Amino acid sequence: MRHLKHGEYHVTHGPFTPEWESLKSYACPDWFRDAKLGIWAHWGPQAVPTAGDWYARNMYIEDHDQYRYHVEHYGHPSEFGYKDIVKLWKAEKFDPKGLIELYKNAGARYFTAMGVHHDNFDCWDSTYHRWNSVRVGPGKDIVGMWRDATRAAGLRFGVTEHAERTYSWFNTNKGADTKGSKEGVPYDGNDPKYADFYLPKHDDESSAFPTDPPEWWKWNWFARVFDLVQQHEPDLLYTDGAIPFGEVGRAMLANYYNSNIARHGRLEAVYCLKDMRESDAANGRYHGEYVEGIGVQDMERGVIDGIKAVPWQTDTCIGGWYYNRFKEYKTVRCVIQLLVDIVSKNGNLLLNFPLRGDGTLDEASLSVVNGLGDWMRVNGEAIYDTRPWSRFGEGPTSSGGGHFNETELPYTSADFRFTQKGDTVYATMLGWPENGRTVITSLTPSAGRVVAVKMLGASGRPEWSQSDSGLALTVPTEKPCENAWVFRVEIER
Repeated sequence: MRHLKHGEYHVTHGPFTPEWESLKSYACPDWFRDAKLGIWAHWGPQAVPTAGDWYARNMYIEDHDQYRYHVEHYGHPSEFGYKDIVKLWKAEKFDPKGLIELYKNAGARYFTAMGVHHDNFDCWDSTYHRWNSVRVGPGKDIVGMWRDATRAAGLRFGVTEHAERTYSWFNTNKGADTKGSKEGVPYDGNDPKYADFYLPKHDDESSAFPTDPPEWWKWNWFARVFDLVQQHEPDLLYTDGAIPFGEVGRAMLANYYNSNIARHGRLEAVYCLKDMRESDAANGRYHGEYVEGIGVQDMERGVIDGIKAVPWQTDTCIGGWYYNRFKEYKTVRCVIQLLVDIVSKNGNLLLNFPLRGDGTLDEASLSVVNGLGDWMRVNGEAIYDTRPWSRFGEGPTSSGGGHFNETELPYTSADFRFTQKGDTVYATMLGWPENGRTVITSLTPSAGRVVAVKMLGASGRPEWSQSDSGLALTVPTEKPCENAWVFRVEIER
């Protein structure tokens, strides 16, 4: 394996170079287009307190709920800081083989592991950072264990990296209380013994990308992502934002693509990035440079409002990103409706099930993952290997567009989402008709002559008739599954 010298931005030889025009020659591989469903373990030491996402930042913000939680459960952050939380992460019940089998049974065709979050803690045997899961905390190469279990199960493997914003995001650890008995006492992030973890003090505390990071930080980020890719050879890489640090970020991406080609003999890589230009402009933040066509657009907790010509992805969670015992979970119905809506628009769903610090799922998570699997076993043919139809759906209920716009919607029996394979159209009905009848208005004779209809999982075939008003259907007396019912419609064009 190649070891980078300080300041070296190595790009593996291949067709991609660190220029936009070169990167725009990217084409999404078929494995991702066909997979549709992935599961993510957004898991690291911030799961230990069981108090939710962004704990490493918020525990140092006076009067924040997570600051108060930390003081109550662990002590003041001048005495017991995040460096001490990471030492409590033991992953003592972590069973990657069992979890991956569970996720595969739920219908996932790819799995993605957390590489490093904004908390500056690497979840693999990191070459360029001593604060990692082999040397501190679990004593295990968490990413490597996930990788081995994922590939043994025949699934595609991915990793996520969120470290580009660490330089600003984690800078709250340099503060001190402004009132009370600890007024003016510096938080432990000021201790120079831990500067390689907490980073040097500076003025930028943005929760987005740093505005003017030093060159050493850009290289540190590059080297760690280079190491993650070199060690674990993921077929999916996700950045929490868009391309950071100009040419440095472009070099990272060119290296990733070329490394993947060297491994497979062709490009099998998926790089997920977010287009946050509109919200950045409105809020005065910065989440990197987004250029359409250099990778796969990712929507965090959101869905686009129509069919995108190229594949895209929604990443979301059934609850909070990190385990949070105070947060309610999405229902199985909500997860299935999200999946169906996303796939109809040429997207994939990457779904996080929050693991506890010991590496286990709680009973509520197990209920959702098993419910998802039950549905996929009946209806998976309407999801896997499909492509969008001429329209994504019909009906009165719409999911809208944009990041952070997901919600459980009141779908009705008039709400359908469509996919297709050849001359087969799959029409998924998102609500059950109380009167036992429904009409798919998009399936008029002008869309093709219907020659056969079946509801997946149901015995027998439904009564149907096609007219200029659409395809009229009578549903079975018994539901073949609990949520979202699929009509397989054969069309003769």
